[in-house]
Amino acid sequence: MIARASFANPFGSEREDLDRRIAGVDIPLDRNELYARAVDRAEAALRRLEVDGRVDLTRYRSEDQDVLRTVCLFDIYHRYREAFDASIQQQIAAGDAPCQIPFAPEIFSLLAQRGFADDEILRYFAIFYQLRRAFYFIEGTLLGLSPSMNTLRRNLWNCIFTADIGRYETLLWDRMEDFSTLLLGETGTGKGAAAAAIGRSGFIPFEERKGCFSESFTRNFIHLNLSQYPEALIESELFGHKKGAFTGAIVDHPGAFSRCTPHGSIFLDEIGDLSIPVQIKLLQILQERIFSPVGSHDRQRFHGRVIAATHKPLEAMRRTGQFRDDFYYRLCSDIIVVPPLRQRLREEPRELTEMVSGILSRMLGSSGLRLVDFVCATLTRSVAPDYPWPGNVRELEQAVRRILVTEDFRGETPPTAANGKQQFLIDIDAGALNARELQACYCRLLYQRHGTIEEVARRTDLDRRTVKKYLGD
Repeated sequence: MIARASFANPFGSEREDLDRRIAGVDIPLDRNELYARAVDRAEAALRRLEVDGRVDLTRYRSEDQDVLRTVCLFDIYHRYREAFDASIQQQIAAGDAPCQIPFAPEIFSLLAQRGFADDEILRYFAIFYQLRRAFYFIEGTLLGLSPSMNTLRRNLWNCIFTADIGRYETLLWDRMEDFSTLLLGETGTGKGAAAAAIGRSGFIPFEERKGCFSESFTRNFIHLNLSQYPEALIESELFGHKKGAFTGAIVDHPGAFSRCTPHGSIFLDEIGDLSIPVQIKLLQILQERIFSPVGSHDRQRFHGRVIAATHKPLEAMRRTGQFRDDFYYRLCSDIIVVPPLRQRLREEPRELTEMVSGILSRMLGSSGLRLVDFVCATLTRSVAPDYPWPGNVRELEQAVRRILVTEDFRGETPPTAANGKQQFLIDIDAGALNARELQACYCRLLYQRHGTIEEVARRTDLDRRTVKKYLGD
């Protein structure tokens, strides 16, 4: 069970079920408490083997060896969780220069004592660090109690380690640059935070001689918002340019693909704004991993991973030829939808309090938590329960600031019938509607067009009373 738990997604139900069985508890517990009890039981089980000198991989073969290897890794990883977390925070404070990892020799010694080979020790140590970064950024920056947010966290974890971490650590740990990710969702939902969690959680080798990792995760994630550049400059920002390549190019300029580190990621935000010629050039990079700066014939190799995002309806853009099919298929090794705030609030009544707590903590530190009740009460009084939050989390952040300044927030004017269809299509594209909401929205659109309940019932093949109920929702 411990070996299975090691490979289970920490944001999935399987891991919680296994932790409960390992811990031997059948009462409701906070996830962190349940996790701690499972780790303690796992450590005790391994200590019993150690008493008899049976924790040595070289004594075992086949499945027994695989199980013991995994449990040893589970044990050592959890023993040094806090040390890894401290090193992550130290690296964030230090910036781009890789920090020393003083506890590395201790872990190397423990792994060697248990029969791990030298190359395995270096790889597993780097994966330990990667696991802690992934959990740190997914858990710490993507707040929310709703089912859709937990689904998002689970999908991000799989995006980093695949759905089978056992396969990842044996075959794919140094191949993930071949897998591009496409993030979909409305403006302001948090696609940037999701991209950063992926980009800052890639595998980074450890250099034993230097006592640090080969690069800092703070510099190996490059965020490029494509909508902020005029068409004439996008290629320069992406690929760089040589001096004299065009009027105003007075020095060489390294583009995003040049600046990306060997184990880094590039986040191409608002990918739906790209013209067809730039889509073609990016497609060539994704296929061949080779590019040339504007005004140069030098061929440079790109080693990083590509993460892209858009709030635009790509399916419709593909049908009209605005977004190339071949480019789309190169981006969609994994597609992750970031849920809109209104969906999250519908799913979980505590979501608003959780979000406001996180926003105030980032703004004011722990002292900001004393304002949570005041801000939530003001929001509840100021906007309707079904307010759609068109600006999503970004709008909520500004609402909190406005309440702190003015003690009031009114929100935006509800959408009119003219843009109701567009919102309906956006909600469908984001997967934000359940079956009842889907039917209700469709009935309202038909009623706006045809004006009678009878016609809506005829077109939807629904009972007249059902249509009337939907129109009144």
